[in-house]
Amino acid sequence: MTTTTLAVLVPLLPFLGAAAGLLLGRTAPGFVRPLAVLPALATLALACTVAADQGGGRSVDAHTELTPTGSVPIELALHIDGFAALVAVLVAFVAACVQIYSTGYLRDDPRYPSYAALVSLFTSAMLVVVYSGDLIVLLVGWEVMGICSYFLVGHYWETPEARAAAMKAFLVTKLGDVPFLIGLFALATDAGSFRITTVLGTVANGGLHHPTLVGLLLLCGVAGKSAQFPLHTWLPDAMAGPTPVSALIHAATMVAAGVYFVARLLPVFEASAAVMVVLAVMGAVTMVGSALAALAQDDIKRVLAYSTIGQLGYMTGALAVGDRGAAVFHLLSHGAFKALLFLAAGVIIHAAGTNSLAVMSRTSGLRDRVPDAYWTMTVALLALAAIPPFSGFFSKESVLGAAEHVATGHTENAPGSAGWIVLVAGLATALLTAAYATRLWLLTFRGRGAEAADHGRQPLSMTVVLWVLAVPSLAFGGFAYRSLPGWFDGRALTPTLTTSVLGTGLALVGGLVTYGAWQRTGTRAARTPLGAVAAHPEGDAGLVEAEAIATHKPAFGDVAYAPDPADPGRLLLGPLHRHAAEGFHLDAVYGALFVRPVLAAASLVQFLDHEVVDTYVRGAGALPRLLGAAVRRTQTGNVQTYVSALLAGTVVLVVAVLLVATGA
Repeated sequence: MTTTTLAVLVPLLPFLGAAAGLLLGRTAPGFVRPLAVLPALATLALACTVAADQGGGRSVDAHTELTPTGSVPIELALHIDGFAALVAVLVAFVAACVQIYSTGYLRDDPRYPSYAALVSLFTSAMLVVVYSGDLIVLLVGWEVMGICSYFLVGHYWETPEARAAAMKAFLVTKLGDVPFLIGLFALATDAGSFRITTVLGTVANGGLHHPTLVGLLLLCGVAGKSAQFPLHTWLPDAMAGPTPVSALIHAATMVAAGVYFVARLLPVFEASAAVMVVLAVMGAVTMVGSALAALAQDDIKRVLAYSTIGQLGYMTGALAVGDRGAAVFHLLSHGAFKALLFLAAGVIIHAAGTNSLAVMSRTSGLRDRVPDAYWTMTVALLALAAIPPFSGFFSKESVLGAAEHVATGHTENAPGSAGWIVLVAGLATALLTAAYATRLWLLTFRGRGAEAADHGRQPLSMTVVLWVLAVPSLAFGGFAYRSLPGWFDGRALTPTLTTSVLGTGLALVGGLVTYGAWQRTGTRAARTPLGAVAAHPEGDAGLVEAEAIATHKPAFGDVAYAPDPADPGRLLLGPLHRHAAEGFHLDAVYGALFVRPVLAAASLVQFLDHEVVDTYVRGAGALPRLLGAAVRRTQTGNVQTYVSALLAGTVVLVVAVLLVATGA
């Protein structure tokens, strides 16, 4: 089979698996799990084969026109370069791990068939985005991901948190997609085609007439999908969905789509220096703000959610300095260790019966109950904190190195101001990332107090996946920074000495300061009694998480909401802690700027509709009714009455005619 045929099968297999899973979910439930796992594994094998055939060399291009449009043609096109080949492998790898993990995590969930089908459809949509050579076909995959995220985030629809989070994720991402669509049309109008290769050729020849406007419109959609400031607020709330969904969204799909789109069309954004500076500012604010917010969160999954936002900020920063190789390198590295972090968090939530760090810090012995999660999450947190030789060190330092080159004038891919913005924000975020990673590890595994309750053992399918993901989290970076440049633009990804020393030093300082703060506050946890803890029966981890999402109170009482005396984040952030815990009140700002005016306008429209429009409608109906009632009274059925009325009318007419004639 040719590479083109194999590439078509890559997104097609999970789509067929999703369709078959939905059809057989009720009639033959025994086939649901194989239909979820086997297509995912086959897709991974095919994506690896396509990557091996492409080999980082000449891109694979194929196209056929779907239907005549009379204007700009829409084509079913493939464009697979080194970036696309490797990102597709990441998507397929994480999706296969998530599907295997979910067979144990949601083994007793009655909605597992629809869940597994949606995960497969989600995977297929992301692969369409990755392989597509036509912007409209890419947009189809882009929008299908938004729909799938709505249903998957709202999987536990019984809880108000899940329903609200699903709606918020859908609306916020759609808010960015509207200008994104306008930007695509403007781009295609200048290029005369939706084909990515044609668009890039037009940009290279200077044929893009409004690069700043087009770039800013496209950035709106990127900010929404990749959860960048100011459209990032949906991602922490999306943690109301099952943990495997969080792993898939954060590591390989949805949020990765925006970064990948900018990387693929980077020359479009480079055509305007203003757009590159805006991209740098967006990435810098996202990095620092999300890291501060992560340091104040109590929910283990919300910490990881803000962490994802910050790491996406690093990727955005790399793109802002014109180095898409560094951006995609960090995307690949981050995909492995972030998937591991979320899936390990799922095991921890199942074992602890809660996702509250305040509760975990008041219990001891959790690391002994989940040794697989303990060791693998430790590896992933070290990668997240960019400690050498873990994978995050190499990819994050490649971003900082690219920013240093632009800031110091060694390369001119972007304005020097963009380089300085990304470099300073990246170094500050390196310090904060190590701080919240250390805090998460200490509060989760080094709690002091009562013995943790036993909430059952985890299925083997969950723990094996953790070790599979631990391998690239540990070894990918050292291998990739030597091998990947040939797959990308040929630009070196080797960390520079300056940024490596500064970045690692700041990470160590952040970790040590956090540990010192925990030592100062940790002894207070033992003095705060946890109270009675109700153990969950051994069973479905997803049901345990659903209860943890709904409320901690049934299992842990008011202590789940009480301030954690052992939390070093409170000491480190001081008065900023309250604001950081609320995400710096951006939701409140959006509520005041958008939600309240819309609700007020809706109330006004309702009032006008009921009290004004309906009044006229009721009046228009009342007048004919009154006339009809008056006429009905004259219909007596008496012939003498009718003749009398006829004679009276005749007399009136004659008199009227005489008067008119006399007057004339």
